Amino acid sequence: HVQLVESGGGSVAAGGSLTLSCAASGFAVLTYSMAWLRQAPGKEREGVARFSRVGITIYADSVKGRFTISKDNTKNTLYLQMNSLKPEDTAMYYCAARPVDRLGHPWEYDYWGQGTQVTVS
Repeated sequence: HVQLVESGGGSVAAGGSLTLSCAASGFAVLTYSMAWLRQAPGKEREGVARFSRVGITIYADSVKGRFTISKDNTKNTLYLQMNSLKPEDTAMYYCAARPVDRLGHPWEYDYWGQGTQVTVS
């Protein structure tokens, strides 16, 4: 059974840092394209950071240079290190996954976590 569980969200002052974790079960992250997306109240969900099908890291312009996506295949966990946080980063952050052998458009995923809230003030 595929499951993604995010953790690490919370409240932080502007300029601070947070690290989000996404624990995957039911599949190996090694064989999936993994990503972080976020959604603020009243706004559309947007991609934040992702691994392409060939393992390249890709970031939204708004977070490039501040956020770092990574994964630990042994722990089967995806991470998002967020530095220099801004109030506009406030959103619900979601972990998402898609099998690497399934052709799809960028930022389209098959599996989603429940999200973890990040609030920057």
